[in-house]
Amino acid sequence: MTATTAYQRILLKLSGEALMGEQGYGIDASVLQYIAGEVRQAHSLGVQIAIVIGGGNILRGKTAAASGMDRAQADYMGMLATVINSLALQDALESAGMETRVQTGISMPSVAEPFIRRRAIRHLEKGRIVILAAGTGNPYFTTDTAAALRAIELDCQLLLKATKVDGVYNDDPARNPSARRYSEISYIKALTMGLAVMDGAALSLCRENHLPVVVFDLETPGHILAVSKGERRGTLVHEMTTEQDSIWA
Repeated sequence: MTATTAYQRILLKLSGEALMGEQGYGIDASVLQYIAGEVRQAHSLGVQIAIVIGGGNILRGKTAAASGMDRAQADYMGMLATVINSLALQDALESAGMETRVQTGISMPSVAEPFIRRRAIRHLEKGRIVILAAGTGNPYFTTDTAAALRAIELDCQLLLKATKVDGVYNDDPARNPSARRYSEISYIKALTMGLAVMDGAALSLCRENHLPVVVFDLETPGHILAVSKGERRGTLVHEMTTEQDSIWA
């Protein structure tokens, strides 16, 4: 943490769908370049950054299971999709001048390091961006849960959840133009209302370990940098009093 940043170490959670751009499937190289540029802004200030990426642009285990595939098998396939995305992002980040490491929850030494907590922390301390692939390495857990778990393991001070909307709303803003955005909301309210922040297991992990979450719009340039500097963007999910468990933007 420097005089210009509010956080020393953060974890950025990206969805696989974010990498598609307008293609509808796969990886859009221009999106990778955009994300690399956004990450570089915060990294250049000295913020230590870990990243977890989903695999929904290629295959989502839960969706494949719904079509009749064995759930565990489908989830393992989804984990492999996150490795593809992680290697693609690694290439984009390194092309933008940053040093990176990919660590995976499933052993595949030909392409990445295994996830080892102390080694990951050392990479971060040396200024390397650590991309954490293959989720937790276990089926039935989402990449949101993997992001929360890894952020806690790596002693991150903030989890940044990138989405296509500018925060958490009381209804789907795409369907309801009157939906209102929260500036702040408690873990408990987000859980009890079933708001589309993160899955329940991920939010519970964050709550139990006092890890704040910022939900923000990835498509608006400068948000990662702004949040790293302590500026308010999107919606902050954290511990609040029961008397004041939500604040409207």
